[in-house]
Amino acid sequence: MKFCKKYQEYMQTQDQKKLPAVGFKNLKKILKRCRTDTTLSQNSRRSQSPSPLNDSPHGSSAICPHHCAVCDGTFFPSLLKEMSAVVGCFNKRAQKLLDVHLATGFRKYYVWCKQKLRGDHGALVKEGKDLVSYAIINAIAMRKILKKYDKIHYSKYGQAFRSQVQSMHMDILQSPWLCELIAFHINLRETNVDTRKASDIFEGCSLVFNDGKPSLSCELSDTLKLEIGLTCSICLDTVFDSVALTCGHIFCYMCACMSGSVTIVDGLKAAEPTSKCPLCRETGVYEGALHLDELNILLSRSCPEYWEERLKNERVERIRQAKEHWESQSRAFLGI
Repeated sequence: MKFCKKYQEYMQTQDQKKLPAVGFKNLKKILKRCRTDTTLSQNSRRSQSPSPLNDSPHGSSAICPHHCAVCDGTFFPSLLKEMSAVVGCFNKRAQKLLDVHLATGFRKYYVWCKQKLRGDHGALVKEGKDLVSYAIINAIAMRKILKKYDKIHYSKYGQAFRSQVQSMHMDILQSPWLCELIAFHINLRETNVDTRKASDIFEGCSLVFNDGKPSLSCELSDTLKLEIGLTCSICLDTVFDSVALTCGHIFCYMCACMSGSVTIVDGLKAAEPTSKCPLCRETGVYEGALHLDELNILLSRSCPEYWEERLKNERVERIRQAKEHWESQSRAFLGI
């Protein structure tokens, strides 16, 4: 079965959820129209000048020029808009799912009743599986349509566009919520919760240690493999109380605060807009930082001794920073 038909059938099964999708079929029509227009243009030039210099260097087949108004004016803007909608929907639904799972106290009771789950972990697992499947098939759709663009144009502009999408944080595989969903399933699996409804998609996902360095290793499909490093590039140790900046890089919370020149009391939202990610040097990445709660649970269970040691060490530093903060606030209030 061709991927276009497979993709359409999958999205039809998701009609009730009203999920946005990549217009795979429409994008293929744009490329087909581009090829048709190019054929007419080439035939017109040949009829006016039969010189062999006007023949296509790739034979008689229609080849779209590298920069094409038909493609570049509609293809890339359409794909960018659709991918933005897909990533936004995925992040929102994943956040909602994990909020339900991590809720505590009265809020947990309220949320579970509101969602009509009544403690049904199976429903959470199924929703998590559906979300990851949604991410995978849309990631494949984007790769395939860009590969087709490059094939028609004999160019690498499709690959360049994919890099641009990644720099704009619209690559769904780079979403920190995908990392959280994977950790969420591993956590449920290790607590003996029935995860058979999702075993076919998550069975290739695990926390692995290579030379003492942890990473999330995930074989999401035959063509998609993820390797998410969990070593903080600032302290060079396993991430503790991990956060993901909006650029996608993961750090320890205290390390991120230090790089953003803020205290743990003020938090990452207090960082200046000009503060840069220590790795990619992108600015404005601190305000929307995401605490990776499911990942923290997974690491605390997998490295209990390390986690306890870091907790003791950081408790001292947190108390010191909190004391200095409130002393400065008191002095400012008293005008000292």
